[in-house]
Amino acid sequence: MSHDGVGPRAVMRSVAFLTAGVLAVPALAGCSEKDPAGKPTAGQEIAPADRGRIADGGTLRWAVDALPETLNAFQADADAATSKVAGAVLPSMYRLDANGRPQRNPDYLESAKVVDREPRQVVLYKLNQQAVWSDGREIGAADFAAQWRALSGKDTAYWTARNAGYDRIEKIERGADDLEVRVTFSKPYADWQSLFSPLYPKDVMGTPDAFNDGARRKLKVTAGPFALDTVDKGSGEVRLKRNPRWWGRPAKLSELVLRAVPRDKRTAALADGKVDLAEIDSTEAHRITLAARDKGKGNGAPLAHGPGAALTPGKSLRSWAIAHGSDEEAADEEILARKKRGKAVAKYADEQSSLRGFEVRKSLEPAFTQLALNGQEGPLADERVRRAVARALDRDELARVVLRPLGLPAEPVGSHLALSGQQAYADNSGALGGQDTKEAQALLADAGWVSGGPVKEEQKEKKAAGAGASKEPAGSEASESSGTPADSDAAEGSDSDEGSGSSEDSGSSGSSSSSDGSDSSDSSTTSGSSDSSDSSSSSDSSESSGDDGTYIVGEDGKPGDDKPGENRAPALLVPAPLAELQRVALLDQAYVLGVHGQAEKAKKAKKQKAGKKQRIGKKQQAETEKQRKKDGPGTSGKVEKNLAHEGRSQFQHGGAPGAYAPKGTAAPGRAAAGPLAKNGKPLTLRFVLPSGPGSQSLRAVGERIARMLERIGIRTEISKVADESYFKDHIASGQYDLALYSWPASAFPATDARPIYSKPVPAADGSLNVEQNYTRVGTDQVDQLFDQAIAELDPGESRSLVRKADARIWAAAGSIPLYQRPQLTAARTNLANAGAFGFQTPLYEDMGFLKKGAKPQASSAP
Repeated sequence: MSHDGVGPRAVMRSVAFLTAGVLAVPALAGCSEKDPAGKPTAGQEIAPADRGRIADGGTLRWAVDALPETLNAFQADADAATSKVAGAVLPSMYRLDANGRPQRNPDYLESAKVVDREPRQVVLYKLNQQAVWSDGREIGAADFAAQWRALSGKDTAYWTARNAGYDRIEKIERGADDLEVRVTFSKPYADWQSLFSPLYPKDVMGTPDAFNDGARRKLKVTAGPFALDTVDKGSGEVRLKRNPRWWGRPAKLSELVLRAVPRDKRTAALADGKVDLAEIDSTEAHRITLAARDKGKGNGAPLAHGPGAALTPGKSLRSWAIAHGSDEEAADEEILARKKRGKAVAKYADEQSSLRGFEVRKSLEPAFTQLALNGQEGPLADERVRRAVARALDRDELARVVLRPLGLPAEPVGSHLALSGQQAYADNSGALGGQDTKEAQALLADAGWVSGGPVKEEQKEKKAAGAGASKEPAGSEASESSGTPADSDAAEGSDSDEGSGSSEDSGSSGSSSSSDGSDSSDSSTTSGSSDSSDSSSSSDSSESSGDDGTYIVGEDGKPGDDKPGENRAPALLVPAPLAELQRVALLDQAYVLGVHGQAEKAKKAKKQKAGKKQRIGKKQQAETEKQRKKDGPGTSGKVEKNLAHEGRSQFQHGGAPGAYAPKGTAAPGRAAAGPLAKNGKPLTLRFVLPSGPGSQSLRAVGERIARMLERIGIRTEISKVADESYFKDHIASGQYDLALYSWPASAFPATDARPIYSKPVPAADGSLNVEQNYTRVGTDQVDQLFDQAIAELDPGESRSLVRKADARIWAAAGSIPLYQRPQLTAARTNLANAGAFGFQTPLYEDMGFLKKGAKPQASSAP
């Protein structure tokens, strides 16, 4: 699991469940000729090139977040760097293609198939006869059997992180010859292709000591295109070299170095030539894009961006004047500032010059970001409230906010269990329904949450929100755009600018924000409860819809004369009294205009004619004035004052939304302007977000979600917590109501998604065993569908069961998939077959640098 770079490794995917009721499941794959799995939303971008265009030799330096704590992929602290090493040096029976689907790896496996189903499932593997370990021993049944025993879960001396699938094996034996391996299962297992990838030698798996400690820092025996050379903690490098015993296509690179480089230092590492390939964020991607655009301008040309971009000729002249002025103290300060600025400009220019040798390769990660709803206690324990939250979300808008500025397809994810292109994918979001404000409000009303209800004042002391905690409008950090400035689509308006809301987004967010420390107890609102009834904690933000001195009433959210904490009646969509007042005012104005019009005619008549006509004009004017007095007050003075007073007494928040008024006029209430309350408690949810520098886009999405929820009367209290405590102290421990984090997609969802969606059960000590189901939402029905899918050996029927389970997970609204995560990679322009891989397992033997004059093939990127 991750949240844009934050959080520990987890096995597979995300949260949620159904709690009750009959569900109408959408038509699924088996009933249609069209494959609902579709194609990947975005293709990979790796600068593909055939091996003949790639030079032999060279060292590729690949940035990783940190050195792997272990080289054993089946231990709990294995990470992405562990997977990279394992993929390059160990056998895998199957690997994923560009669609995220498992494919047989011919370097190790000639064939594999189910040969018996009754009385037991039997899979027969036929190994490549050339496949040998680096010590010369053939890969065979002994290695398969050792890995099964270590991962079966029967021997607790093995410190394993998972045993899914291996616990269903009954025995492993040699087949007709040494190249055949027969695996007999005690229970049917549909995802048998997930096993033995990677495969470790029996030297590692044979004993608990070897498994637990022997493979943490070294792998003496390997069987891949590369072999492990050194792991150097001092230099922060894992060095792999060509495997001389490799029987497949020889590796093009002579060395592959994984170098630990923190995310915030990757631009400097790229510019200094320390790495050739690195995953980057949108800010770094923007710099590399600018460097490529500046390539044709020549060296020495001033840059229109960077630390010197804001220095206009006027500012430069003023700086020179101060530096050479008579005020010696000011001159010294300015001289020092000019030197620092000059160094910064020079350093930036040098880095940009070096970055011209790189390009950004982009795709979508095989992972998605979701909104998790903690259903253990509080308002979200009610399925109707969770559904209301889900129906308030415009998932299309949230996808656009993150992906469109990066030039990536902005499509919301339609499944919890697979991504578009994978075999098990089908868009089952219809089981819950799309964005619908009225339906969301109806669900809340049905759950007993009503607008304008009494709120009890609670005198109990609130917990501190940590040192330096602050509260601010939910939209205050929205300006931290996830995209790059140059790539933003200006036509999108609020979709590409987190700092500006749409007409519905603007106004009082009803949200507050606090910064938490790393301590999980530093929460200003307990998960699932609403301790704060002081509505002054929700601050109003002013967002003008234009700069012409007017705004659309109801859109700027500015407080009126009333204090924000006062009890206000919500605006009603029944404007009859207001219409009557407007009608009287219009009649009055029409009367006055009629008087003025007749007076003007009289003046013209006086100039044109004399005598009798002049006397008639005066007489008409006098009669008109007499009639006006007879009819009563109708002039602008007293009537306008009376009407204004009467209108204010009945409609404290202004007129109907959409009317125009001078800028600064108080905005009227909307349908959900008042806080929702139940049993004297307001509906306020604690929204936990990470505060680290790599999580800007996640916070921007969180701010947007808070505004969407405010439209239906749900107030959010945003708590920004330290990255290192985000998962452990908040997500895993359940100290949140709402949270954003990501799960990787699996090619085997029936196996890998089971612990994430299984129904939490009480443990022996009285606690709740949630496994990886951090939303605490579960159901027996979904568990049964997973059990059926994992035991169904017909691939089509198994996928159908997985899709049915997903539809029910959608209906439970325990987690809401939002968008597939962007994958941005900086790569040297002459590096081929590497970059943004998307779903596909990297082919390490084909990576390399292009020969001089050679060019890559056309990319499959979107």
